[in-house]
Amino acid sequence: VAGPDGAQQVIEADKCMFATGRKPNVHNLGLENTKVELGPNNAIKVNNFLQTAEPSVWACGDVIDRIQLTPVALMEGMCLTDTIARGKPREPDYTYVASAVFCQPPLATVGITEDEAIETHVGEIDVYVEGFRPMRNTLSGREERALMKLVVDAASRKVLGAHMVGPDSPEIMQGIAVALKAGATKEVFDSTIGIHPSSAEEFVTMRTVARRVQCKGTAKM
Repeated sequence: VAGPDGAQQVIEADKCMFATGRKPNVHNLGLENTKVELGPNNAIKVNNFLQTAEPSVWACGDVIDRIQLTPVALMEGMCLTDTIARGKPREPDYTYVASAVFCQPPLATVGITEDEAIETHVGEIDVYVEGFRPMRNTLSGREERALMKLVVDAASRKVLGAHMVGPDSPEIMQGIAVALKAGATKEVFDSTIGIHPSSAEEFVTMRTVARRVQCKGTAKM
């Protein structure tokens, strides 16, 4: 394989996961006969309301290359329905879109990562990390562990990101996404009673800050 610097290297592995992404397929649509503009990777350029440079042409989903997830395309489609059919212009909202990788163990995430916060956020962040062995693995004798992480604005205490690797992480993260979308603070998490025994309760029992980090961005999240 070729690395970011172009250097070739050989990697020996038992399995290989194909995760190279995809480019928008806009061939044979006749776009060259319109004012529709394409980006460097052939993605269709749209404004905040998903309208192209050709006023009568709108686009959503993978062809605009924003977040290539089916639920995101559905959300964009509903925005177009409101804007075009119902006369109620609505912009797509891409904040706190949860996603998951269904590997073994699965991983899931919502909001920004610690590295993203450091680069884009202003002020300081508190990072909470918890590694544990789910009870069902303890009872069965399995050694598989889980990892959870919260990224919190140190001043406002707003939770900026949640991340998990472990059993049921996609199911858990869908619920966490609702909380982050509603603007939940760390105190809201702390005051929530956990379901015991469950892995999800770890998100509401993390009390110790693993580290406080100074960010170098210019925008509050």
